[in-house]
This record gives sequence, structure tokens and C-alpha cells, in this order.
Amino acid sequence: MTAPFDRRQFLAATGSAFGALVLSGCRSHPLASADAGGFAGYGPLVPDPAGILDLPPGFSYRVISTLGEAMDDGGTVPDRADGMGCFALAGGEIALVRNHELMPEHDSGGSIATGFDRLSDGRMAAGGTTTLVLDAATLAVRRQFRSLGGTVRNCAGGTTPWNSWLTCEEFVGRAGDKSGVTRDHGWVFEVPAGAPGLVDAVPLTAMGRFNHEAACVDPATGYVYQTEDRPDGVVYRFIPRTPGRLADGGRLQAMVVDGLGDTRNWDSPAMTVGGRHAVRWIDLDDVEAPMDDLRLRAAAAGAALFARGEGMHMGEGELYFCATNGGARKLGQIFRLVPGHGGRADMLELFFESEREDQFNYGDNLAVGPGGHLIVCEDQYTDTVDNHIRGITPQGRPYALARLHLQTELAGACFSPDGRTMFVNAYSPTRTLAITGPWAGSRRL
Repeated sequence: MTAPFDRRQFLAATGSAFGALVLSGCRSHPLASADAGGFAGYGPLVPDPAGILDLPPGFSYRVISTLGEAMDDGGTVPDRADGMGCFALAGGEIALVRNHELMPEHDSGGSIATGFDRLSDGRMAAGGTTTLVLDAATLAVRRQFRSLGGTVRNCAGGTTPWNSWLTCEEFVGRAGDKSGVTRDHGWVFEVPAGAPGLVDAVPLTAMGRFNHEAACVDPATGYVYQTEDRPDGVVYRFIPRTPGRLADGGRLQAMVVDGLGDTRNWDSPAMTVGGRHAVRWIDLDDVEAPMDDLRLRAAAAGAALFARGEGMHMGEGELYFCATNGGARKLGQIFRLVPGHGGRADMLELFFESEREDQFNYGDNLAVGPGGHLIVCEDQYTDTVDNHIRGITPQGRPYALARLHLQTELAGACFSPDGRTMFVNAYSPTRTLAITGPWAGSRRL
């Protein structure tokens, strides 16, 4: 087992040039909690005259990228914008690396020169990422372009301390199946935030082949945690052979919750809100799993089950993740995992379980925002209920942060490095929004 090492060692291992970037991008901020005085939200949502997104008083949004818009590489903005990460760049710029959850039959927004998989009909697989480079001060888009191609159904992912985006395939098609793919899928790929165009699409096979959703990195160890969007999914931990160099390989493990095999609370309240359980990890073999049975083998060895693990985000010394339809009402759960550095056991807590639709309804992408508040994007499709962005205070009190009037999901919520702007996607048709306002306690890091 790789021994834990401290943050300074990690930064040295990954290069001093990255040191100033560890707290940049869509990471939490060590701010005083806005909940200390009984914070219950930013106020009632004000109807948007444009009929897109209602926000509290003092907040506003602008649309910075839309489906079909011309990009600088000759393509157009693809559809199905999903997970997204935000990063500081040199020269007063920031970058948004944005997933596109596209299947082989979908429009890629123009030809893709290079990528992971060319389909049986000769086209490059449509999924991947685009990158938007913005002026950090004005948020004006300076350029946007395709940065990864040839993948399928890039759903969520996560930022790394070395300024890259881990983009995850929520698709386990196999070469030669009816989807038209010519290579096996179900991988994680890495996209450097500063890449000027298409990157080499290298699958990080040691991180496992499964129905990937999100990922996050513990900067104290370099370990990567991953969720799996399956009703009987498990939570994974990847211990890299070389911290900060995931392509060097490593060990994949699954989470075991001592005394508890099922966290979903569907049939009985196995976990109570606020209850903590010790966690240990078991090694997995045959992680490239050609039969898509990694979670089944993990569960047979004692790994805990989670109800559609989705959004995951690293805070200050702890990480949070959503289980989309977990809980007695099947409206969603949020878990808090505290890695046990220095030989201590990891601890898992059921931080929040939704009991009503107005708390949240199918939480998906998740971020840690200013003041340590959780920002949860809803992902449910009905003709009568709008998707929201929900805030949850550090004390576990939910509030409405935004209401979307389009019949699509919200995804990819993340904050600018200074904490003053939240970016989020309306999934389809693609719209990327920048939201500014009096974020509680935001300040420049």
C-alpha cells in the first residue's frame, strides 16, 4: 500500500509550477460559514423575464456558450453539456473544461481529427470535452474548442490538484457491439486545463472499467475517489503508483462500510443522518472488467452498495458525493467521507437524505461552494416539475438557489478561482451560464 504523504510532498512530486493552482478551479474555499447566524438561503427566487433561470435578489446570469455556436477550431458547440471543471490559467485567464454526454449516433459538432475510437462507419465517436478560455476579470470568452474526442457519454468527472480534468465515460459498450464502437469503453481520460486543442485520448485503464460518474482527488495523498452510476454501484478508490501521474497505473479498491452492506435505505433505515461508520478498502483484481462485473465482484467481497453514485467533490479534508435515488423516499442522499490520514480509519457519514421534493429531487452533480455550502444540481425529468440548484448549509439545511424553466437537467456547477462566479450547464440544448451575485463569504484566494 502506498504510504500517505503530506500536501507539501504532493506538490513537490507533481511539480512546483502546479503549487499555486491547488486551490484554484472548482474547489472549496476555507471561508467562514454563512450558516453561523441561521442562514436559510439568499432570499426568494425572482422570476427570470427570459424564462430560463430564476435567481435570488442581487444575482444575475449571462449565457456564455450555446449549442451550435461557432468554435475557434472550426467546429460548433456540441449538445448535452454535463460535468465541468474550472481552472486558473496564466495571463489573467480561466478555463472551463466541459463534458458532452454524447452517444455514438449523436452529432459531434463537426469532424474530430483525432480521438479514442473511430466508429465502424468511419466517424469519430462524438463524446468528449470542449474547453472555454475566459478573461478572468470580464468573463468574456476568448476562445473555445474541442479538447477530447472519440469517447462516449462523458458524464461527470473531477478536477485534479495539478490542473487537469478527469472526464469519465458512463458507457460500457464493447468493441463490435450494436452501438458501432470499435474499442471497449468505460474509462477515465485526463484533459490538461491548459491544452490548446485536442489531447491524446489515453484511457486510464488501471482506474477501472465501469459505468463511471464522478471523481475527485485528495490533495494530501493523491488518491482518486470515484462514483458509479448504477442502482447497485459501489464507491472506488484508486491509489496511483506515482501520485499526480495517473497513467503510471496503480491499485483500485472498493469501499467497505463496517457492519453495513447497503447504504441505500430503501427497505430499512440502515444509516441515519449524522451517523458515522468506519470504512476500509479492499483491493480489486481484473479491473478492466470485460464482463462489466466489477461492482458485482466488489459487492461479493463485502463492498457497500450505493444508489446511483453521482456527483463527487473534494472539500477541505473531506469529500462529498450524491446517491441520486437513495433514501427512504428515493429522492437522494449526500454522503460525507473523511479520509483517515496518519493511520486513522476513514469515516463515512450520511450527511443529508432528502425527505421532500422541495429539499432536493434526484441530486446529481455536486460542488462545494463559498462558505462550505454544498451546491446540488437536480436531474429529474417531468412535465410539471422544474429542476433546481439546491444549496445545503454546513449544518445540513437545504434552500433553493435557482430554478430552471427548461425541460432539461442542470449539470457541471463549479466556481471560479476567486469564488465570485458560479458556472453551470443547462444540459440540452447546451447552454453554459455564468452566475454572479453576493455569494456568502466569497473572497479572492
